[in-house]
Amino acid sequence: MRSVVSSQFSVPDVSSAVSAAFSETDAGTFLSKPELAKEIFGPTTLVVRHATKKDLFKIVASLEGHLAAAVHGTAEDFEEFAEVIHLLEEKVGRIVCNGFPTGVEVSPAMVHGGPYPATSDSRYTSVGTQAILRFARPICFQDCPASLLPDELKDANPLKIWRYVDGQMKR
Repeated sequence: MRSVVSSQFSVPDVSSAVSAAFSETDAGTFLSKPELAKEIFGPTTLVVRHATKKDLFKIVASLEGHLAAAVHGTAEDFEEFAEVIHLLEEKVGRIVCNGFPTGVEVSPAMVHGGPYPATSDSRYTSVGTQAILRFARPICFQDCPASLLPDELKDANPLKIWRYVDGQMKR
């Protein structure tokens, strides 16, 4: 691995400060050193140069779970290498085309998780409207009398909230 560029700065009394780094390596080195595939949080980029499509598939197949993958190319590249995107679907929680996975927008469509080890449970996200599910534990109340149900589940709907009843949103 060769460091292409890194920033140099000094911040007094800040032990968590990091500098940006941009490095590159070749496919053979990357595949022989699994530590190069570990996800790094912070301003770091590793470019893995490859000579063949077969090398690219090996590189992607070797990845463990990550939060995001940035894929850069032309419309023709995306068509020719569509299989790479399909492989990444199993490896990451977010695929960014021709962009960078900096920051996340909180929206219903945003998911920021991924297969292990990126997250411990890929069904949940730490951003977006579904993030609340990380703190929810589903429980089923089967054949319970109304007096034992939370108000949200009572047929009388004392909270007058919107909810799904028999597959329909009702109040």
